[in-house]
Amino acid sequence: MKISPCSKTYGKRTVLNCPELELKPGRIYAVIGPNGSGKSTYAKLVAGVLKKDGGGTVFTDAGTVRYMPQKSFPFRMSVEKNILLAGGDAGRAAELMEKLHLSNVSRQRARSLSGGETAKMSLARVLMKPCDLLILDEPTSAMDMESAIAAEKLIGEYSEETGCAVLFVTHDLSQAKRMATDALFFYRGDLLEAGPAEKLLYDPEQPETRRFLEYYGGLGPAGRR
Repeated sequence: MKISPCSKTYGKRTVLNCPELELKPGRIYAVIGPNGSGKSTYAKLVAGVLKKDGGGTVFTDAGTVRYMPQKSFPFRMSVEKNILLAGGDAGRAAELMEKLHLSNVSRQRARSLSGGETAKMSLARVLMKPCDLLILDEPTSAMDMESAIAAEKLIGEYSEETGCAVLFVTHDLSQAKRMATDALFFYRGDLLEAGPAEKLLYDPEQPETRRFLEYYGGLGPAGRR
C-alpha cells in the first residue's frame, strides 16, 4: 500500500513533511519520536481524519482502512453494541471481549467505563472485521500491564490472520521492540529515519534517532544493550 508524499501546515508552521512510503502487507510499523514530532498528525492524515496541504487523499492505492484514535469515544449504548457498530457478528464481538477481559462489562453502558476499559472496547471495535491497513494511535497508553499485553498479542494475531499492515504510534519503546517489524522515526515534523525495527531501534543511522533512543529507550553508546 503506497502513501503519497504529504505535508500539514497550521498558519505559518509546518508540523509534518513526509515523503512517499510503502507499507507492506503483514508488517507492523511502529511510529516513534519526541512529542510534537508529527506522529499523531501522520496517523490522522493516513486515516483520512485530516486533509493534507492542498487537500485530497494520501493514498495512491488505498484499501480498507481502520483507525483507532488516541482518545477513544464511547457511544451512548452498551459495550457490546459499541463494538458491533463496526460490523461483524456477535460471536466475533464475544471473542474479542473475552480476549480483552471485557466480557463482564459487555452489557454495561460504555460511558461508565474507565479509560483503560474504553481503550480496550475501541480496540475491539476496529478489530471486528478484516482490513488492509490498521492505524492505532497510542492504543495501550491507558491500559494496565495485563491488558496491554493482551492487546499487543491480539494486534499481532490480527495482522497475521488478515495479512493487513499495521501502523501504530507509540511512546513506549519497549512496546515498539516487542511488536514492530519496522519502525519510522519522526523528528520535528520530518520522517528522519525508517527501516527494519531490529536495525532502527538498536543501531540507528541518524544521530537524532540515537540520542532519542539513548534518552528514552536505554540504548547504550555502542548500540544494543
